[in-house]
Amino acid sequence: MKPGKPADNAVGAPIPASRTALWVILGLAACVGFVLLGNWQVHRLHWKLELIHDVDTRVHAAPVPAPGPAQWPRIAAGHERYLHVRLTGTYLPVAQTLVHGTSARGYGFWVMTPLRTERGFIVWVNRGYIPASLPESPDFARIRPPSGQVQLAGLLRLSEPGGGFLRPNDPAHHRWYSRDVAAITRAQHLSAQDVAPYFVDAAARATGSWPLGGQTVIAFPNHHLGYAITWYLLAAGSLVGVFLIVRHARRS
Repeated sequence: MKPGKPADNAVGAPIPASRTALWVILGLAACVGFVLLGNWQVHRLHWKLELIHDVDTRVHAAPVPAPGPAQWPRIAAGHERYLHVRLTGTYLPVAQTLVHGTSARGYGFWVMTPLRTERGFIVWVNRGYIPASLPESPDFARIRPPSGQVQLAGLLRLSEPGGGFLRPNDPAHHRWYSRDVAAITRAQHLSAQDVAPYFVDAAARATGSWPLGGQTVIAFPNHHLGYAITWYLLAAGSLVGVFLIVRHARRS
């Protein structure tokens, strides 16, 4: 190599124009992609805030009659969750279904019992939580539903098909890890067309005995603002990278 002639790969060597153009295009494409992702997170943020507001309004509103068959398609589509409802009817004399679950009191079961309303259709009622040890105790018989007509209020919940995380429901062995209304209805040999596609979390009772109602946890994680800021910062970083590449090419 002759003295004074720079090596092709030396630091600060000119970048070919074609390579510069490629990096600029990639940087701008990345910037556009990050901006679109940030915009999507902003959209999700507005959606989440509206959801939280709607749910908070429903939970604290006066109870309304539980939705009947005419409203079931809307419920099945995912609407009206956590609606504060009231029910009047009679619990059916079939076996109660215990669903594995947790509450503020620890691991245990949710007690699911079908109630035939005075309007004729059936609603599965989550009467509340019992500790895991209770089904093995002689006191378990005390959690049988009351006979005769009852009135109750609670929160409308959407069905939970499939099972829990890595724990599918096993109807054949009466092992339930989610409150799957359709599957529990089939297991109890009830007519599906008469059963609402939702269940109701019963409110707490004054006696405070088992099963313990009023254990619904309402929480909607909302990290969309942080995600949006992250995507926008990455977009800004992409623009800075493009600026540095162009400046270096011009100086070269």
